[in-house]
Amino acid sequence: MKTKTLVTGVIGADTHIVGNRILSMALEKAGYKVVALGALTPAGDFVKAAIETAADAIMVSSLYGQGEIDCRGFRDLCVEAGLEEILIYLGGNLVVGKQPWRDVEQRFLGMGFDRAFPPGTRIEDVLATLAADFAARERGERVDAALPTPWASRQGVET
Repeated sequence: MKTKTLVTGVIGADTHIVGNRILSMALEKAGYKVVALGALTPAGDFVKAAIETAADAIMVSSLYGQGEIDCRGFRDLCVEAGLEEILIYLGGNLVVGKQPWRDVEQRFLGMGFDRAFPPGTRIEDVLATLAADFAARERGERVDAALPTPWASRQGVET
């Protein structure tokens, strides 16, 4: 099996890079090839990097609460670039204010993200989800965000 390549970064005007760096290190340790774009990354740069590296997935981080603004049209950018099938993940503090996670998640899934991870998601849960999603793809199955998520029950996320 070929090593999976993941593009990671912090989207938009967000400068919160520490969590993204920790995630990238954990992904590398788990055997993934990581193309880390850093902070303040425009949406188009994620797509360019995915094309240049033949990435298997894009992992977008947003911690300053403006994810809805920064991620609008992200899937469309991927489709326009010929990346219809790429897996797109999003995580962090995606919205301002306390909102039920299920509502936030549904908003981002509706924007075309394959998965949206809530604040405080454990790295082990991200790794398990990636492995399951890549295995599903290799079996020719669709990634289904409607399946139960390991982090919801463990962290008391409002659903």
